[in-house]
Amino acid sequence: MSVEHYENFPVASILLPARLRPAVEAVYAFARSADDLADEGDATPPQRLAALSRYEDELTRIEAGLRPELPLFIPLASLISKKAFPIQPLRDLLSAFKQDVMTTRYHTFDDLLDYCRRSANPVGNLMLHLYERCTPCNLVESDAICSSLQLINFWQDVAIDWEKSRIYVPLEDLERFGVAEAQLAQGLVTPAWRALMRFQIDRARTMMLAGAPLALRLPGRIGWELRLVIQGGLRILECIEAVDYDVFRRRPKLGRRDWLVLAWRAIRMHKNL
Repeated sequence: MSVEHYENFPVASILLPARLRPAVEAVYAFARSADDLADEGDATPPQRLAALSRYEDELTRIEAGLRPELPLFIPLASLISKKAFPIQPLRDLLSAFKQDVMTTRYHTFDDLLDYCRRSANPVGNLMLHLYERCTPCNLVESDAICSSLQLINFWQDVAIDWEKSRIYVPLEDLERFGVAEAQLAQGLVTPAWRALMRFQIDRARTMMLAGAPLALRLPGRIGWELRLVIQGGLRILECIEAVDYDVFRRRPKLGRRDWLVLAWRAIRMHKNL
């Protein structure tokens, strides 16, 4: 994902083999462009949905063996024709971006996980296909990692999402912990808010650790890449805890010193799992 949109997408990582960089860059360009159509600029919801529908039409053209009309899709068409990866994960991403246009609240955690299944999990799916490691077991653990990363991003960006009139904390959890939407608007960090965030962080951490064995099982560069991604997500959770869950005024983010911690923890992962 880039600094602002797909923070964990390994576009320019030194650990990414040169032979895979064009493919990863093509997928990244597609995902970022579609995400921008859903989120950026002054377009109306109908205009955003229409633009995303055109992207879906381009995927349909590729499936039919036709040349895409938009230049962005030409590298993807080549990759799909070579069976580098399936087309469905790309459709899933577009489905999630369309949902972003229309949906601003999630009533249950299951609803949120369904969104993660389409907004985050396809990235791991595509990477496993590119590395030719797409087994059922690997997919399950990849999904756990990707969904966890998406949740971590939500907990990190509560204030940013509120400015976009969105709440990704499940409404059932807000009610359970006695946190009203007005508290998010005011950025109030109360005992109830801390309890709510502690609960959500535990969920994300448990999910991440459930998928972590994948990073030890995958060989070479992809394994090391994934170790750093996992440790980055876990570190963000620690940063949220360190600011006493005040993500409204002190949005957690990783600095240079954190990267040293990530590297050390990535090296030691096999001793801690």
